[in-house]
Amino acid sequence: MRCLLPKLAVAALSLVPLPVLADVSSGGKTIECYCTDRSGARVELGETICMQVDGRMFMAQCQMSLNVPMWRELSAGCFTSELPQSRKPLRNTAAVDAKI
Repeated sequence: MRCLLPKLAVAALSLVPLPVLADVSSGGKTIECYCTDRSGARVELGETICMQVDGRMFMAQCQMSLNVPMWRELSAGCFTSELPQSRKPLRNTAAVDAKI
């Protein structure tokens, strides 16, 4: 029974999850994963941008696939926040909060 106890302890410890060091090189330096856009600018994992490829525009997110950063298409077309600018000045400026 005494010989069986150390073997059970080793077996139990082998089932304990150990930290995975997949993003650390052998020298201990952290390997940074990111995507790049058309101009070569860095785009962090999880960020979403509008991409234009072969005349198509779509929203894409930087993701990891099989330990490689890649672009995943989220939706056709691109979101925009551009609104037409009004050239007419306000007639009644009392409704505008000047403290903003």
